[in-house]
Amino acid sequence: MPCRALLLSSSSFLLLLLLLLLFLGSVRASGAESSPRLPAPQDVVVYSYNFHSLLRWSPVKVDRGLVLYTVHFKTGAFNYWDEVNCTRITQTECSLPWSLKQRRWTIVLRVRAELGQVTSDWVETDPFVAEKNTTIGPPKVNSVNASSNSLLIRVTPPFGSEVGDLLEYHVSYWENATSTTKEETKTSNTLFKIENLKELTLYCFRIQVELMTHSHLPLLGLQSAPECHRTTISEATRDRYVILFLLALPLVMLVIVGLFLLRKYHKALKYWSQPPLEIPPHFEEYLKDPSMPGLDALVNYVEDDPHDSLSVQFCGEESQACGSSLDGQGHSHSISSDSEVT
Repeated sequence: MPCRALLLSSSSFLLLLLLLLLFLGSVRASGAESSPRLPAPQDVVVYSYNFHSLLRWSPVKVDRGLVLYTVHFKTGAFNYWDEVNCTRITQTECSLPWSLKQRRWTIVLRVRAELGQVTSDWVETDPFVAEKNTTIGPPKVNSVNASSNSLLIRVTPPFGSEVGDLLEYHVSYWENATSTTKEETKTSNTLFKIENLKELTLYCFRIQVELMTHSHLPLLGLQSAPECHRTTISEATRDRYVILFLLALPLVMLVIVGLFLLRKYHKALKYWSQPPLEIPPHFEEYLKDPSMPGLDALVNYVEDDPHDSLSVQFCGEESQACGSSLDGQGHSHSISSDSEVT
């Protein structure tokens, strides 16, 4: 009997202990489910420009406390999460280390918010491959040397090249004055020339880089801002201008001197340019021989042949009497023997 009672008491104890453990587990589970969590970061995106990549996200807003952030990564070759140099940071961006800047690696990143012991859910990015997803900027134009028919341009690639990189520069250029037609050329050299241009003409150009990747998919970069330069004058054209100037200079000086002399001696020129005064021939003959009957016959003819005379009267604007008098005598004629006109 004592052994049986002891066995029953030990069984009861074990049963009670099991019930207690189950109760504590349920309480812990319910407490864990009801524990608060931070909102997850939003707008989680990988930004990559010229193969310099970083992860950015929007800040998590809380009423109290300073929210920290932790970033993990994994690659396509090793499917496990690892830390980067962004653990419990206050910034809302994380620059990828050099160990993750292999252009052909597939990388997945995740970030979460932390406030003390409270955390948010992890937010993962889409798989990122720099060779496909980076943005290539325009090349840097170091120098432009203009000649009469060409522009010699030197550029620098927008990023450091690696072994096996094949870069090609797409150059578009046009006349800035009136033409909107753009010409295009391609080159793989950082020093190249745009040829067959007009002299003394303003030309503008833009350049963009094309990278031929290992996957044989071209990655075209952004175009540079338009840059304009004027071509110079050629030696032949300059010589022609000099010759024309030397030929035209004496003519110009001659015209200037002629105008000066004309202005200074215009009275003398006017005097010498007038014809001399001459006596009419019949008067000259009369003066030589006054006994000629021609003049007497002319005087007698005037006396024997009276003619009509026209009388013109000038009146002031305010004289009405004069005006009426003119109206009454508008058609009257008077005979004058001395041929006077008043």
